Amino acid sequence: MTTRRKKSTKKTGPGLFSTFGIKSKDLQTKDDLLDHRFSVATKTFTGVILRSTATNRKGVSTGDVGALYKSKNTSIGVKFDTQSNITMIIALKKTVPSANITASFKLHDLKSSKIATTLTLTKIIPSTKVTASFQLPDFRTGKFVVEYLHHHATLASTIVLNQAPTIDVSATIGTSVFAMGALAAYETSSSKFTNFIVGINVNVPNATASIILGDKGDMIRGTYMHHFDVSKRTAAAFEITRRLSTNKTNFLIGGSYVFDGRTVVKGKLNSWGKLGVVLQHEIIPKSRVSFSSELNIKALHKTPKFGLALVLKP
Repeated sequence: MTTRRKKSTKKTGPGLFSTFGIKSKDLQTKDDLLDHRFSVATKTFTGVILRSTATNRKGVSTGDVGALYKSKNTSIGVKFDTQSNITMIIALKKTVPSANITASFKLHDLKSSKIATTLTLTKIIPSTKVTASFQLPDFRTGKFVVEYLHHHATLASTIVLNQAPTIDVSATIGTSVFAMGALAAYETSSSKFTNFIVGINVNVPNATASIILGDKGDMIRGTYMHHFDVSKRTAAAFEITRRLSTNKTNFLIGGSYVFDGRTVVKGKLNSWGKLGVVLQHEIIPKSRVSFSSELNIKALHKTPKFGLALVLKP
């Protein structure tokens, strides 16, 4: 009797430079919600997922309705919102051997003739992802992104097309445990490098840390996140940033704690005195309710902000 081995999903490469320190940032900022939101989704017998969302932020109400159809190699999504925006996303898998294509089209309003378009090509060349963003029919503005990921190195380049085109190039080298990288930004109109950033990133089973030196050496940022359980849902993180030119230091600390597998509490505090708390509870699988609040402890006379979100999925 033979058993089929599962494919490993473990990260094997150093990752893109843009991901350095992102885990700590996500823990402290993800699920932030200071408005009122209600979202409900249902699935028809034909496999079409219908979703509707209503949001009230600062007294302004918005909403959208959408539909998504998925098959083995194809997915098509359409969304309409109250601001007369129409968005369509088409994803095709294995159109050519092992290659994926995703196309996104957004008409900003029914009276507009401009369509925001994004094309993403994955694995057209092994380990490569290409993304092009532009407006139809005007091709003079847009963005072109190329990403290449290898087991021991990555390379990414972004070209912004406008009256003063800019080029960002980043590279990393290392492994999934330890990596170092750099990013350079070049402005073609002035023929000068406008920014240069270097950094290192460390990942171990229960923790991740990074140090970034940016703004031509004027800014240094350190991040650290530690997991306290196997599921990696109970964690603590901090971020500290120092500007050498102004001799100022800012910090952001946060954490999350899981009570019973279905209830999560998150909190964060920054150097400006903003204290935020989020409480999430999973009512049934895939459906949850979230309560959030933000208070400035350095300005207690100001009214605290509150948020509420309800997500219902089949």
